[in-house]
Amino acid sequence: MAKSDIHPQWYPEAKVYCNGQVVMTVGSTKPELHVDVWSGNHPFYTGTQKMIDAEGRVERFLRKYGMSSTQTSGDDQDKK
Repeated sequence: MAKSDIHPQWYPEAKVYCNGQVVMTVGSTKPELHVDVWSGNHPFYTGTQKMIDAEGRVERFLRKYGMSSTQTSGDDQDKK
């Protein structure tokens, strides 16, 4: 049994707002929740996710620090 006067007010029908529109109701300790992203507009859930990374992170790291295999083999040939 819950102790009295130590728990926050519970709102069983708290409204969740995204871009000024009510998108769902949930139970919360606040009467209103304002969010930027929810499952209705997140690319992962809507299926509109795009692959932004055209090249891999490892290749970018290697190229940035001059450790790629193509640059190394070209440097070795210039030294001979």
